[in-house]
Order: sequence, then C-alpha cells, then structure tokens
Amino acid sequence: MRLRVEFTTEPFDLDEPPPHAVAVREVVQDADLDAVDVGPFGNTAEGGAEQVLGAVDALLRKALENGATRVSLQVNVVEGQG
Repeated sequence: MRLRVEFTTEPFDLDEPPPHAVAVREVVQDADLDAVDVGPFGNTAEGGAEQVLGAVDALLRKALENGATRVSLQVNVVEGQG
C-alpha cells in the first residue's frame, strides 16, 4: 500500500523556520520516502505504508520535542497503488 502524508507544525514564524519545523523537515528528508515537498506552510511526502507510518511517528515526536504546540496531519491512501 502506498500512502501520502500532508502535515504542518505550529507555531509559525515567517522570519525563519522554528526548531520544530527544521527537525521535521530533516526527518522527512532523511526517511526513505519519495515525492517529498517541504514548504513554509505545509509539507507532503509519499511512500510505502511502513515508511510513511514510521516517518509520521518520528516527525510527531521530533516536532513536540522541539517546541511545536500543534501538529496537523492527514494520511491518505494513494489511489491506484496497492
């Protein structure tokens, strides 16, 4: 099964990325995922179910450890993949 995760962390800082944003960016970029897109207002990545779920666990932990007060995420099954 192939999954797509979309997520944001808060609080936002438009001047420079806060520590929680930097930490989760590193988690996602270092994970074995494809189609990784990180941006100032949202992030997405795709991959196999085990890889995505492992990355979600790690990004939640790192975000909270680094000062995030809110993490919003959505996980979807990518259509046509199985």
